[in-house]
Amino acid sequence: MTPELRSERLSLSPYAASDEADFVALFQDEAVGRWFGDGMQSEAADRELFGRIFSRVYAERLFSVWAVRYEGRYAGHAEIKPSPEAWLDGHEIVYGLTRESWGLGLGTELARLLTSYGHETLGLSEVHATVDSENAPSLALLERLGYTRTRTVAEESGTLTVQLTSRRSEG
Repeated sequence: MTPELRSERLSLSPYAASDEADFVALFQDEAVGRWFGDGMQSEAADRELFGRIFSRVYAERLFSVWAVRYEGRYAGHAEIKPSPEAWLDGHEIVYGLTRESWGLGLGTELARLLTSYGHETLGLSEVHATVDSENAPSLALLERLGYTRTRTVAEESGTLTVQLTSRRSEG
């Protein structure tokens, strides 16, 4: 279910048990973890989440989840999955990079790879992303890749989530 993917500089592969410390460190870094799902969680919750990647996501072949590597070392997390949001029908990409990987253009490369996988391999006519309205770097990155803002949703927490959509070009 989770194939290996490659771009010019990135290698995406299914997680291995040995990636747990890197995964937890990524999700525990507030500069990164605050943008995932419901935001920062406890270290124990992030360890449980990592375990569910194996016990549920991979075991039940639910969707693709990858460890992202750059120059052979862990650089981040990526997935493409059916959206858990009731207001968003379709698949969305999720990704985050370690701080050490920022500023190298890897986010653009990663989002482009995930979008291409969604359109070309999964055959999706639309690939979505949901981004906190305050996450300006991610919004700008996705818009540079041709994503368009399609909806803004007010969350119970008082924050706004922006839905962006990439539509497969015909021809």
